[in-house]
Parts: sequence; structure tokens; C-alpha cells
Amino acid sequence: MFTSALYFSREVWNQGMNKASKPYHHGNLAESLLDAVDELATQFGLEAVTLRACAKKLGVSPSSAFRHYVDKRALFTAFATRAIHQLAAAMESAKRQAEAEGRDPFFSVGLAYVRFGLEKPAFFRAMWREEAIYSQDEAYQQATRLLARYLQGGFVKTIEDDDPEAFSSEELLAWSAVHGLTHLFVDGPIGRGKSIEEQIQIAEEMLAIMNPLFKSARSIINVPKGRESGREPPGS
Repeated sequence: MFTSALYFSREVWNQGMNKASKPYHHGNLAESLLDAVDELATQFGLEAVTLRACAKKLGVSPSSAFRHYVDKRALFTAFATRAIHQLAAAMESAKRQAEAEGRDPFFSVGLAYVRFGLEKPAFFRAMWREEAIYSQDEAYQQATRLLARYLQGGFVKTIEDDDPEAFSSEELLAWSAVHGLTHLFVDGPIGRGKSIEEQIQIAEEMLAIMNPLFKSARSIINVPKGRESGREPPGS
């Protein structure tokens, strides 16, 4: 039985490796390698990703891949950097669209965070794996500072905030809630057997009660009322 299972695993790996990726265009190998990371990590997990495997996926020589990324750690650093930029862009886009359509921006930004993790689990897992990346890399540092500005700046300016350089209680609650729930969906038991849309519905129900929780917390800790968001979640 073990031999059969091992054979099956190798067959699945070979099928995944031989499956055609997006066409590689000359001059864009660095980005194409990151696409290959996404495909392989989504199918087999981040641990299965190597530079050689990504090169094989694209049909190029390993030496070509190593000219762009000196090692697997450098490849993962670029992948994590891309992930953070895409998450920040998704949150900003959700806020703008919600404002244009007259919907609750906080609710939309929170959902965008969760949906990003559900639709791009490899990106979500890679962002904070500092043991697998060069966390002092300048491009990665710039990306994390950008995301921090969004999160500390009132959760993409959907929560009123007096100090954009530090996390307020509301910002910590918002980030912890959406990140924690997404983690439970992607790598925990909450999303098991559920479709993405079913998981999104769970996230909607959680986000719908969060603004009132902010207000309750304010009254408990006696923080000046001027920092309350004043927004009500949909359906309240």
C-alpha cells in the first residue's frame, strides 16, 4: 500500500510538472518564475518548490533561473514581496470600489483580505515566512512598510485613527480577525469541505459584528469618543 501511495504521489508530481504553464516570454523570466512558484506551491505546498522545479515547469535551463535568483531563499523573498504588494492593492481597490458604490469600506476591505488568502493560498502562506526568506531585503522591507501604512492608517482609512505610525486597538482587532480567520480557512479546520463562497459568507458574518465591537471596547476602556468610526456594518 505504501509503495502504491508513493507511486501515486510521484505520478501527481510528474503530471503537475509536465502540465503546461503560462507561456514564457523572453525577457520576463524573473516574473514567470514567480508564477511557477505560485502554481507549484498551490498544488504541492511551498516545501516542494525549488528553483530547478520552477525552471523545469517553464521549460528553461536551471542556469537561466539562477541568473535571476541566487537561491531558493531569494526566489521566496521575491514571491513574498509580490504577495504583499498584491494584498495591499486588493485592499485599496476594495475600499475605492466600496466608496464608489456606496457600500461599507471597512466591510469590503476585510472581505478583500480574506478573499485574497482563499484565492491565493500560496501567496498568503509566503508573506510572513521569515525563516524562508531574506527578511532584510530592501524590496521586501518596502513592501512590508507599504502594507503597514495601510493597516496602521485606519485599516486602509476605514477606521478613524489618530496615529498612523502605530496600531490602535481597533486596527489590531481588525487585522487579527481577518488574518486569523483566513489562516483558519487556509491551514486550519474551519474551511474544510467548504467552497470559497461558503467561507466568504462566514467572513461576512464575522465582519458584520465588528464595528459595534469597536464601540463597545471604547466604552469599556474609556478612550475618547472622538476616535470612534461611526460606521455601521451592513444589515445592522
